[in-house]
Amino acid sequence: MTSTPSAHQLEVEEDSATSTQRTALSMTLEELSETLGGLGRSQLAWDCLKLGVDPYYLFSPDNESSNGTSSSSKQYQYWNEYADKEALKKQVLPTPRQSQPLGSSALNKLSSLHSHCGNTIENGLATLVHISPSSDGTTKLLVRLVDGFEVETVLIPFWAQRTSKNTEKNNLGKGRTTVCISSQVGCRQGCTFCATGKMGKLRSLTTDEILVQMFFAQKMVRLSNTSKNEQVLSVVDDAGDATSTTMGTRRRVAVTPLPPITNVVFMGMGEPADNAKSVRGAINILTRNELFHLSASRVTVSTVAPTPEAFHEFKDSRCALAWSVHAVRDELRKQLVPTTKYTMDQLRQGFIDTLKQRSLRTAMIEIALIDGVNDSIREADELAAFVDEITAQVPGCNIICNLIPYNDIGGGGTASSFRKPSMERVMEFRKRLKELGVYAAVRGTRGDDESAACGQLVTSRKQKKEELGAAV
Repeated sequence: MTSTPSAHQLEVEEDSATSTQRTALSMTLEELSETLGGLGRSQLAWDCLKLGVDPYYLFSPDNESSNGTSSSSKQYQYWNEYADKEALKKQVLPTPRQSQPLGSSALNKLSSLHSHCGNTIENGLATLVHISPSSDGTTKLLVRLVDGFEVETVLIPFWAQRTSKNTEKNNLGKGRTTVCISSQVGCRQGCTFCATGKMGKLRSLTTDEILVQMFFAQKMVRLSNTSKNEQVLSVVDDAGDATSTTMGTRRRVAVTPLPPITNVVFMGMGEPADNAKSVRGAINILTRNELFHLSASRVTVSTVAPTPEAFHEFKDSRCALAWSVHAVRDELRKQLVPTTKYTMDQLRQGFIDTLKQRSLRTAMIEIALIDGVNDSIREADELAAFVDEITAQVPGCNIICNLIPYNDIGGGGTASSFRKPSMERVMEFRKRLKELGVYAAVRGTRGDDESAACGQLVTSRKQKKEELGAAV
């Protein structure tokens, strides 16, 4: 007996990347153990992966690389950390496993597992081609995928109880980093205030391509803390086209020492509900204690809710839900999210139905506040009434309204008239919500000097869209 597909499943064709083959990144310890021939080898590989180290590079003989050429031509192109492998092993491996070899047989199996992406994860499945640190410590990564498409990933550090960045940034015991992850190249939802929406949807990411962003994020955190001073990383900016493997310009980038990663938000490029299967797979790996070890309450999936059923895609996922609402009045919501096909009452009911089935009932409502568009007391009153209906129908539900002052995305069209509201106006909006019994927080703007703030993520690699044709 076959199940009837939901309206959302009928509307969304979850395209894949250039290959549906998996890498070690999307495998559990047990699954990887079957591939490599033992749980010890699987644990050794994951000791590396969860800290941004490619186990193939770490355990390969120095005179070999995945393509049979000298190691310096590929695996050391971006990082010199593999030059001293013994030191790196002491840095990333538990003491009992520091002397344990992976073995030539397991290395060959690992290489074969990744044969569809150049035999490696780092510089194979994906390559970190650009690092953009902001003055506030926010760090944007440009990740190039095996087919040449690119996505952006943002690391947002928070230094607790700091009096100044310089005095607190090295205290890892009092800080955390949130990673903002992309789920698609571009996005088809077309939100008028979002740069990614201008790209259109080029393709969805596989689970492995989502997780490789966490891999590079962990690498950045680890490398940024290898010195007491600001770590200077030597990276290569590629000067060729999207599929170029030629060396570009080498530059040195000063990266502020980053606190440990404790949170992941699916708020980067793409609509997670339009790529739900891959996102669910990534959440499964992120929240496993023996892998990336994130708490379910610290992984957040944000969706604009293309359909009422979109929320249902994540009803069993170990994550918190966030709904990008932006306006609750139908005509205004349609202006901000022009792909909206359902009324806000219909979408809210889908949200309510899903929350009732979840054990984690803390959820966020997100509003990108735009001066003179959706930041008046009227919109605050409407939002409060909208939220009250949710909490009234879902026992034990805790709704947090996340107020996000608009970040300029440049360009023409509707967004050309959008402006960030004054902080006074934002606080009046928040105050009104509080008066009506709704908890609201104002999200501070981070990384806007490097276009890394909310709504500003965009890449220029569009040249392959025509090649995808109907698959996009």
